[in-house]
Amino acid sequence: MHKTDIGTLADIQLLVDRFYDKVRQDDQLGPIFQAKVEDRWPQHLAKMYRFWQTILLDEQTYAGRPFPPHAQLPIEKAHFDRWLLLFKETVDELFQGAIAEEAKNRGGKMATLFQIKLEHIRQSPFPPLL
Repeated sequence: MHKTDIGTLADIQLLVDRFYDKVRQDDQLGPIFQAKVEDRWPQHLAKMYRFWQTILLDEQTYAGRPFPPHAQLPIEKAHFDRWLLLFKETVDELFQGAIAEEAKNRGGKMATLFQIKLEHIRQSPFPPLL
C-alpha cells in the first residue's frame, strides 16, 4: 500500500479514529479514557480532530487548553509511554511524510510537557492554577 502524508481533515479523522480505537481497547489506557470520557466519545473525537487539524494543518479550528483535562487523571510515565507508542504506531501504519513525522514529534513533545506539568503539580504545596 502506498502511503501518503497527512494533508486533509479526512486524514486527521482517520488518524484520530484509528488511534482512539486502539486506546479504547488497550488494557492500560482504555479504562482511564473510558472513566473520563464515558459516553461522550463523539464529542471527544470531534475535539481531537480540531486539535490535530490546528496543529498539523495550520487550520485554526481548535480553541482550548489541552492540559487541564489531564491534570487530575491517575496517569504516570508508563501511561504516556504507552500513549506515544500507540500514537506513533498508528501514524506509521497510515501515513508517511513530513507532516506525519511532525505529528509524531508533536505527540512526543506533548507527552513530555504534560509529564513535567503533572510532576510539578503533584510536588507543589500550592494548588494548581488551571
